[in-house]
Amino acid sequence: MGDPVARRPHVASEVGRLREVILHRPGLELRRLTPANKEELLFDELLWVARAQDEHDGFARLLEAEGVQVRLFADLLADTLADAGMREELLGRIVTADTCGVELVDRVRDHLADLPASALAIHLIGGLTVAEVPGAGDGFVGGVLGASAFLLPPLPNAVFTRDPTAWIGGGVILSPMRMQARREERQLWQAVYHHHPEFALHSRAAWYGREDRTYFPATLEGGDVLVLSPDCVAVGLSQRTHPIAAENLAATLFEAGVCRWMLAIDLPKTRETMHLDTVLTVVDRDAVVLWPRVRDRCQAYRIEPGSKGRMLVREEADLLAALGRGLGVDTLRVIDTGEDEVAADREQWDDGNNTLALRPGVVVAYERNVDTNRRLEEAGIEVRTITSQELPRGRGGPRCMSCPVVRDPL
Repeated sequence: MGDPVARRPHVASEVGRLREVILHRPGLELRRLTPANKEELLFDELLWVARAQDEHDGFARLLEAEGVQVRLFADLLADTLADAGMREELLGRIVTADTCGVELVDRVRDHLADLPASALAIHLIGGLTVAEVPGAGDGFVGGVLGASAFLLPPLPNAVFTRDPTAWIGGGVILSPMRMQARREERQLWQAVYHHHPEFALHSRAAWYGREDRTYFPATLEGGDVLVLSPDCVAVGLSQRTHPIAAENLAATLFEAGVCRWMLAIDLPKTRETMHLDTVLTVVDRDAVVLWPRVRDRCQAYRIEPGSKGRMLVREEADLLAALGRGLGVDTLRVIDTGEDEVAADREQWDDGNNTLALRPGVVVAYERNVDTNRRLEEAGIEVRTITSQELPRGRGGPRCMSCPVVRDPL
């Protein structure tokens, strides 16, 4: 892809022209979903995986047709694992006696170490069963658990590349994830960002989540982070992002000079509003698409650097006015999800708010959200739609499924 210095990652807005993005094409991990484990793995339904892949491929093709360089996470991980030392280090952290027992730990590590890098990447994301490790069923753990039991868990939420990582300016959040089913994703992204030849130069610019610890309860996920402008970052205080994490991130960003203030938005702690980008995304320099119930259900706080390690915090009386200030505009255009309350709630559930901006005033959205898309177009926003029969079953839209790495400055 050329000189890594020439394409230094940088994201200073939600709508600057998108140049490079990381996606994950759904695969083995979604085939592991069953009626018995889907809730534990954070899914409401089982997906028709082949159709989901077709829809995701269409999403990638649309981005490429718009001139966006699409990087696939499994490929980046495989590139990283081509280094024998990195492979040994990562397997040593992921495959332990706690994950598969003392008798199997070396057997599982050896089996995975012998795989080609691309196959190893597939299993680190897609999981590994007792049956897939020769001889693993002969011992106590394998025999008791059974052939279909996981020695490495599948990571079916990996399709949502927005959450494990989010770029702010020239640095990145390596998200300590709230839900157990997603916590292993951070180790894989850490490996890529710290050891992939095109990202290793930037690995020190980690605003949050650099250290290999749980951070709990101070968890933070990328779907709660909106880079409104070079001056302001918005963070949702959600089901999955804790106020402690927001404060700690604010302190880091202020110290690094990345932004002047943070807008913290306190969301209902429910599944349908699990992240800020499930209720709000930016669609133009001066416009947002918004679930209308946000107006009454969310309190916002302005956080600025203070003195002697303290923050200056005040409540914002008007969330929409605060968003306008964050975007740096005098008048904010607000486009509501759906035609009425029922339509708004239906389309919010199907990620009508979860748009991905290609450039100012041009967004990608699911085709199924007809009312919201029409309202966007009536407001002058150009909507590029993608097929959406299977992908929405995972409760994430185009923004959730994308990790912007490079955007042009506005």
